[in-house]
Amino acid sequence: MMRRQQSYRFEDNESTSYALRMNRRFSRVESGADLKDYFDRGDIASRENRWNFEVAWEVANKVGGIYTVIRSKAYVSTEEMGEQLCMMGPYKEQCARTEMEEMEFPRGNPLLDAVNSLRSRGYKIHTGRWLVDGNPQLILFDIGSAAWKLDQFKSEMWEKCHIGIPHLDIETNDAIILGFMIAEFLEEFRNFAVTYSQNHELNAPRIVAHFHEWQAGVGLIVLRTRLVEIATVFTTHATLLGRYLCAGNTDFYNNLDKFAVDEEAGKRQIYHRYCLERGATHLAHVFTTVSEITGYEAEHLLKRKPDIITPNGLNVKKFSAIHEFQNLHAVAKEKINEFVRGHFYGHIDFDLDKTLYFFIAGRYEFGNKGADIFIEALARLNAMLKHEKPDTTVVAFLIFPTKTNNFNVDSLRGHAVIKQLRDTINNVQQEVGKRMFDTCLRGNIPSADDLLQKEDLVKIKRCMFAMQRDSMPPVTTHNVADDWNDPVLSSIRRCHLFNSRHDRVKMVFHPEFLTSTNPLFGIDYEEFVRGCHLGVFPSYYEPWGYTPAECTVMGIPSVTTNLSGFGCFMEEHISDPKSYGIYIVDRRYIGLENSVQQLSSFMMEFSKLNRRQRIIQRNRTERLSDLLDWRTLGIYYRQARVKALQAVYPDYVDELTLYGSRNNLIFSRPQSEPPSPTSSRHTTPAPSVHGSDDEDSVDEETELKELGIK
Repeated sequence: MMRRQQSYRFEDNESTSYALRMNRRFSRVESGADLKDYFDRGDIASRENRWNFEVAWEVANKVGGIYTVIRSKAYVSTEEMGEQLCMMGPYKEQCARTEMEEMEFPRGNPLLDAVNSLRSRGYKIHTGRWLVDGNPQLILFDIGSAAWKLDQFKSEMWEKCHIGIPHLDIETNDAIILGFMIAEFLEEFRNFAVTYSQNHELNAPRIVAHFHEWQAGVGLIVLRTRLVEIATVFTTHATLLGRYLCAGNTDFYNNLDKFAVDEEAGKRQIYHRYCLERGATHLAHVFTTVSEITGYEAEHLLKRKPDIITPNGLNVKKFSAIHEFQNLHAVAKEKINEFVRGHFYGHIDFDLDKTLYFFIAGRYEFGNKGADIFIEALARLNAMLKHEKPDTTVVAFLIFPTKTNNFNVDSLRGHAVIKQLRDTINNVQQEVGKRMFDTCLRGNIPSADDLLQKEDLVKIKRCMFAMQRDSMPPVTTHNVADDWNDPVLSSIRRCHLFNSRHDRVKMVFHPEFLTSTNPLFGIDYEEFVRGCHLGVFPSYYEPWGYTPAECTVMGIPSVTTNLSGFGCFMEEHISDPKSYGIYIVDRRYIGLENSVQQLSSFMMEFSKLNRRQRIIQRNRTERLSDLLDWRTLGIYYRQARVKALQAVYPDYVDELTLYGSRNNLIFSRPQSEPPSPTSSRHTTPAPSVHGSDDEDSVDEETELKELGIK
């Protein structure tokens, strides 16, 4: 196994920071200030005649996680590069209609000249701006307009690279067409940029093209085989072969150095795709991956160690007051409470104020996402809670989109029954208020019999009788297609988590993405995350992991693993991740049974926290959001581009990146641990007075004083 690298920790003094900078790991290229130090809207890049093109299949085309990466990074990229940045991808009309505002480049711009040159060859090209933060320039290529040249493109790929593309692989055919169109555009752009620079007495253009994933990597291969003088960067967010191998239930990480990669790719009929990915990896001037664990994987499967690690970030929007996100949690939690009341109607024998909401979400990759050990650990947590904390209930949500027939009738009925009860109670409440007012107006003290009449009691009893049911609450909100073979439902059956009255862990499998139009929840995914207490993502294969990262920036503690990019990143940059609400399960150096035990103990440990401790832990978790901000992490992408430019243009020097200073990126252990109300207190909090543990009352003066909030 790969030896763990030593992690260096920052303290809050200059001498320590300087000493640590001297010991940074080279692969991380830990030099330079935060990216916000370069926010000049492309002023420096324009004077240097430096251009940046970012190429991905998911530019303005929502398919998967790379769309989130490109879209969320667009703002900081535009703030840095301005009009010297251009993003390129395929034109998909259904997405482009809502994602893109079409417009032409200004006259005299080399971009317009290159676009017109390709249009004269019969290619359809759409230009404009992406309707996201930053509004970057877009060039989208209509693949169908160049399909007539597919055989010619394939022939060139075979003659120069000896990579044959099967005729029936439509996805790869599309990638070939897009790659050649982009390569031809960049070649034309460089020629026009050189002419433009000579005519206007500018420096020679320095161009860098950044390609994401194997689909876009075809363009990189073509540029390099045609010897076009453009610096290239290739980023793999997850290796193609790695995904297939992990899906096959192999002991992936313990056998990485033993796989016969060509044979394994051939068995899975992806050898041509693997060759394209590996070719782009080796031809790129700079090769990057999104995490250390993916770099280790690429080193063995793609046979090249990454030059730089480029972690994924998010656009973090900070609140003006620290308690604001706590209030959002309370509001969102109440909406989840409403769902729980409806789903578990007739069986609400647990206190919602003592109920914790855990969740797992993502693509329906049962083993890769760790749903298998999550359900197993929940079964053990159920047994522990029955024995140690019978008054605490955990509701576990599993959100994995899969094929369904329709909504579960019982679940829909529950929400209708609860709505009827609420409407009835509201009507009775209004009538009681009127009677009380009239009685007091006449100078009499109202009695209980005068206020609540017999007909009111009849209405309430009818609603309560309608809530009774003999069956247990369903474990799923939908009728899942082929439910007998569904892996989540099969595991729930095996672990006997059937939502009985005696179970302290309740299960809700929601096989659909969450949206605000959902008739059961009525909230979108972000609001749902804010309302939960703990996100659990014990992934076996997770090159980065946006789900725990999203939890972190929203101040929600999460469970991750040391096989996910996010988990490795947090281990490297935080002295004591658990104290900041980041629980890291070891799925690399211990057996599966031990990992399940560790996960269940983490969840039990979290369940034992009182409300004030959870509030403090959320404050600490939210404090990590700066660590995941693109303003902090975007610097690694800049450094990758600088390194590529220096490979092609040896005279290029970026002094700020090489010699600038960096803000503290590593979080030391909190001064108070275990959680305590103030950072200056070194012991656990004293027992709370009655009512002071109310999680929804964080605005109260005493609570704010305890939390150290002014």
